[in-house]
Amino acid sequence: MDYKKDDFVEVDKPKSHLPSPTSFVDNELMERTLTNYGMNPLYIYLSGVLGKDETSRIFQLYHVGTSKKWGGSTVYWQIDWQGNVRTGKIMLYDSKTGHRIKEPRSYISWVHTELNFQNYHLKQCLFGEHLLSDNPIKPVAIVESEKSALVATHYMPEFIWLATGGMHGCFKPDVISILKGRPVMLCPDLGAKEVWQTKMPLLTSVCSKVVLSDSLEQCATDEQRKKGLDIADFLLMKDTPQIILSKMIQRNPALQMLIDELKLELVDVEQM
Repeated sequence: MDYKKDDFVEVDKPKSHLPSPTSFVDNELMERTLTNYGMNPLYIYLSGVLGKDETSRIFQLYHVGTSKKWGGSTVYWQIDWQGNVRTGKIMLYDSKTGHRIKEPRSYISWVHTELNFQNYHLKQCLFGEHLLSDNPIKPVAIVESEKSALVATHYMPEFIWLATGGMHGCFKPDVISILKGRPVMLCPDLGAKEVWQTKMPLLTSVCSKVVLSDSLEQCATDEQRKKGLDIADFLLMKDTPQIILSKMIQRNPALQMLIDELKLELVDVEQM
């Protein structure tokens, strides 16, 4: 049987939908935010708790920036293990309590949104992921909030502290693949333990060992559970020498002038 060209119907081939390439923020833009800490409420608070030198060290370690938004706010840059800046989360804190300001609304934004980047293909990574490159075998601890990672790295520096950015954030195969072969400890906020337990199989398939810490659940009161406190809240409950000094200065501002004039330094008795 003879066929003519017109006897055939051309069928469209299925188009392959390749994922859009990940967008990045220019490193120079990120670096320009690593200043003006005098208007950064979280920096001000932590300086009163940990001291300015230690707070500056931690902010530099995690590349925490300052935004002029809302009169001064904190920028948590998400930098992957290759040094690419994925985005920056902007959050507003109370400089006296160190807590996020949630009234009359929650003050959260994103750098790529604020700068109106067009066709921006965001692919988030763990906060603090860039620290993995220089510490190939160091154990990892994962918390929810970025602030908790900053505080915990001061009190427990034997871990690399990473943050998911929320109870459900960043638990995806492509995100946690960078933890391959590492021992990992999960430190969920109060009330999030069951949710994080469901993530264990995914992490176990990649990490050399995974432990879910329930230390907070064991020592928390009902009121603390109701508030959903995190590891940073518990670590900061005990007054450090710096906290005691800050309270004294609040009661007597002239004390700060005396310290500056005499160039006095706070000494930790436990380290003597």
